Amino acid sequence: MGEATLIPHSDELLIRSVFFFYGHAASEALSLQVARDIEQHWNEAAAVVEIKKRYYRLRFKIEGSHAGELTEMDVYENTDPKNNYFRVETVSPLQVSFVDGLGCNTGFFLLQNLLQDSTTAAHEYGHTLGLPHPRQPDIRGKGTPGIMYPRGTVVDPVYQYNPHALAGDNTNGGTINPLSRKVLQQDVDDLQLHKLRFDKDGTAVVGAFSSVWHEAVQ
Repeated sequence: MGEATLIPHSDELLIRSVFFFYGHAASEALSLQVARDIEQHWNEAAAVVEIKKRYYRLRFKIEGSHAGELTEMDVYENTDPKNNYFRVETVSPLQVSFVDGLGCNTGFFLLQNLLQDSTTAAHEYGHTLGLPHPRQPDIRGKGTPGIMYPRGTVVDPVYQYNPHALAGDNTNGGTINPLSRKVLQQDVDDLQLHKLRFDKDGTAVVGAFSSVWHEAVQ
């Protein structure tokens, strides 16, 4: 979830999101790293958006903070569309990182998914903005995988865990290596930002409030 602002004098569309990380595996260093990773991946596309017959350069500003004292009520009562809340733990109830729906502001990160230059945070951020997984399970011949392709997608050998494995062979690394995913112009087009309802100040909300508090796995 985020707040989008049109800046006409610089032909820029700015989307701001703030992530508050809580849980036993959350830390200030990790919070800053994850926010930086999301911002870098989404700005790497250098995307352009057309709104009312005018082109804007899209820029993302992502902030991250360790919210060690966060409470359930902080999440439930939040009315700031920039704010997102994610628990971070070494164990996830689903054994993977996840969000609480498409276009939401809460979710759960599995710590191991956030390490070693992972694209998981950027992928889950796409979900918070409303993007689903693409329907195509096999994109061989299509080049670089977009950020929203899930694990298990069949890709060209260079984008597999093991480039020498048979395509689609999960056991031997014949599916997408998430490190190969990139935010592409197509991912931004899929956001359909031209449909946002901007107020008189040129501001709009991307996504919606899910406001779910997550407990640690027992």
